[in-house]
Amino acid sequence: DGEVHINELKNGSTEMFWNPTSEVRRQRLKRHIVLFEEQTDFESERLWQHVTSAINKGDQHKATQEKFVLEEEQRNAARERRENGTEWKPLLFRHDATTNEWRYKYEDLRPWDPLNDIAQFEKNGILQTMERHLSTRMSNHKTTCINNQITRHKRSAKDCRRRKTSDQPSNHSQNTESSCSTPESVQELSDDDGKYLGFGSLCVQCGKEMNHLKEIHSAVLSLQRAQQDIHR
Repeated sequence: DGEVHINELKNGSTEMFWNPTSEVRRQRLKRHIVLFEEQTDFESERLWQHVTSAINKGDQHKATQEKFVLEEEQRNAARERRENGTEWKPLLFRHDATTNEWRYKYEDLRPWDPLNDIAQFEKNGILQTMERHLSTRMSNHKTTCINNQITRHKRSAKDCRRRKTSDQPSNHSQNTESSCSTPESVQELSDDDGKYLGFGSLCVQCGKEMNHLKEIHSAVLSLQRAQQDIHR
């Protein structure tokens, strides 16, 4: 959030590249971190606390020593796994064979939507975004799904009537039973069991949205409890 300049080495000129105003600084995303006492041993802030402390004190010798201790522990752990034939299975990262790099499994590369996105937070190492209009999007998607179902039923009924008319002889009784049945009236969407009555279960995307909403709701409750603890 500071000034960035471009220095032209040929003629020694300097050009302003980025100068964030106070308004830009106020609009930046707030940083949310897990409380230090709630972090596990391998989370970065706790794992590198002694290195960070030494750097902040300006003691580069101490920082180098602490860094060496951490790296030596990692080497020893890797050596023990090789000797025991234990396969290392990362929980949050995957190996990209194309670039030969490790990538975070749950990275979110979409642009931040200030009208819809409320906050981005981490839960069990998984990055999640709290959205303002998730329920609205779900409602719209459910409406689209049920309208598509209705359209397919109407089209099926129309095809049935067309076949019934063309296949029957002219002297055949109009009371002859048809293999096609008239679609039943569309029933209301039930919010109690999360299914479309008359249309079976939720579509895959709706199911994912429902699960996602439950996870966000659980995370919000956890954040609220943490806030209450902080106030106390």
